[in-house]
Amino acid sequence: MTQTILKRQPSSITEGSTHYCGGCGHGITLRLIGEVVDELGVRENMILTSPVGCAVVMYDYLKCDSIECAHGRAPATGTAIKRVHPDKFVLIYQGDGDLAAIGTAEIIHAANRGENLTVIFVNNAVYGMTGGQMAPTTLIGQRTTTSPFGRTIKGMGRPIRICELLSNIEETKYIERVSVHNVRNIQKAKAAIKKAFNNQINGVGFSLVEILSMCPIGWRLSPQQSQKYIEEQMLHYFPLGVYRDVEY
Repeated sequence: MTQTILKRQPSSITEGSTHYCGGCGHGITLRLIGEVVDELGVRENMILTSPVGCAVVMYDYLKCDSIECAHGRAPATGTAIKRVHPDKFVLIYQGDGDLAAIGTAEIIHAANRGENLTVIFVNNAVYGMTGGQMAPTTLIGQRTTTSPFGRTIKGMGRPIRICELLSNIEETKYIERVSVHNVRNIQKAKAAIKKAFNNQINGVGFSLVEILSMCPIGWRLSPQQSQKYIEEQMLHYFPLGVYRDVEY
C-alpha cells in the first residue's frame, strides 16, 4: 500500500482555494512565501504591498497587514512604509506588467537608493489578468492579443531583462532569477526567497528575486505545455542564476 504524505499548509496562508488559474505559477510562489514566512517567524511584523495585476490578490491569501498600491507603485509605497517603520518587514510582490512596465522608474530608483526591501518579481511574459496582452518581458515571436503575429524587435523592442538591468546598480545587494516549472527549480526558488527575506531582516539592503512563472491561459497552452515552454523558450532568454550577491 502506497502512503502519500502531504506537507502541512503554512499557517501564514489562508484556508481554501485561490483565484489563480490552473497551472499558474503564482500559487506555487504563494506557497513558498508562506513557508518562508512561517520558518522565519516574520508574519506578525510583516506588511505586504500588493500592486495591480494577478499579483493583487495576494492580500487575500497571506495573513498579514497589507496595502494595495497603484499600478507599478509598490516599491515607492514600500519605501515609504520602511522609512516610517524601519522595524517592519516589507514584502513587495509584483508581476512583470506591473514592475517592468508602468513601475520601471519605481523599481530602478528604489534599487538605486539601496532601500532595505525584499521584492518578489513574478515574470510570466504576458499581461495575465487583463487579457493576455504583450508585456515588456514577452519573448520575440511570442503571440499575444496585442502581438497576434508574434513580437518583433522592430517597433516592439526586445524583452527587458530585469535581473541584468538591476544588477548593474551598485546599491543592489542580491539579485537572482529562479523558476517554478519543476520540483528542482521550486526548491531553488524557495532558497532564493528565504535569502532575500534574511537580507532584509539583517539590514543588508535591496534584494530582488525574479521568478519565471507559467501562464497557461495567457499563453494558450496546457499546464504541461507551459512548463515545457519555460524549459525550451524562456530559459534561453532569461537564464537562471545569481546576478548579484553582496552581503555587506
